Amino acid sequence: MIVRFGFVAMSLLLENASPSRTMTYANFSKLDDREAAIRKLERIAEENLVSSLRILKHAKAHDIRMYRFSSKLIPLATHEALDDWDPYENLAGPFRDIGDFVKRNGIRTSFHPDHFCVFSTPRPDVLEKSAKDLEHHIRMLEMMELDETSKNNIHMGGAYGNKEEAGERFIEQFGALPDRFKHRVTLENDDKTFNVKETLGAAELVGVPMVLDIHHHAVNPGDTGEDELIDGLWPRIAETWSKERSRLGLQESAQLPPKIHSSSPKSLTDPRGHADNVEAEPLLRFLRGAAAHSDCLDCMLEAKNKDAALLQLMEAMKELESRGEGVKVIDGASVEIAPY
Repeated sequence: MIVRFGFVAMSLLLENASPSRTMTYANFSKLDDREAAIRKLERIAEENLVSSLRILKHAKAHDIRMYRFSSKLIPLATHEALDDWDPYENLAGPFRDIGDFVKRNGIRTSFHPDHFCVFSTPRPDVLEKSAKDLEHHIRMLEMMELDETSKNNIHMGGAYGNKEEAGERFIEQFGALPDRFKHRVTLENDDKTFNVKETLGAAELVGVPMVLDIHHHAVNPGDTGEDELIDGLWPRIAETWSKERSRLGLQESAQLPPKIHSSSPKSLTDPRGHADNVEAEPLLRFLRGAAAHSDCLDCMLEAKNKDAALLQLMEAMKELESRGEGVKVIDGASVEIAPY
């Protein structure tokens, strides 16, 4: 099984390349000239987009073909006091530059809207804001001219006192969204509320691919053990991606592999937090199990050390290869995994 690794948003190895520079609304509102203040927001956004392109070029230099954009590319983009502002066309050039580079170099990209993008909410105002936030992320991908293989990963949301009702509400409310929204979404199990089995059931019902977060599963497994996860649920998760490839007219699994998230617990006292780096051996246990069912997958690393954590993981993979642990390093950010 071929596994490609990616990282999230920031680079710790590049200087002066933050894609998340921002301005608070408090500071925005202090500026007397509103048009000049909006132009300043757009200049910050352009800097973030230029930094994102720098990070993508850096990723390519290290054979990294998987990257998650920062959701903070455009400061205050969805703030209710700026509903009359349409920043996208003024940033068309930098967006297009990113998209051209991504397509030319075969880099898989995504967003992960923030935790307040919840479609299980019982509140109409929160539902409206969630749709607005998702629309913003979709619009950015469209401005990059990236097709529907570039997704927005979301969680189902909170339980609001009754998880069964919240799950049904998610299916109803998310299912009512237009196809333009649904075709840009993947659904991920979370670390407190909706576990793998529940999230997979919802993903199958609403017809979107599921992203398996193996760290979240470790702290919120429900009644699913490791054997059932790999031999029972993983083939179903992979099938959600197969259906998406069919919808998009893609012929090979390598054109849109199943996707997982991996991170390591921060500490014994904070098992849900993300550690600086990713422990290779627990990840390898899952990968070798999944290799019996899949010929490729992509693994997003959610580590505090970002790209530096990815490079450290690759060094650990080289060590595992030397020990005959079923790993073959292919290049700077991908490996071949043998099943058990």
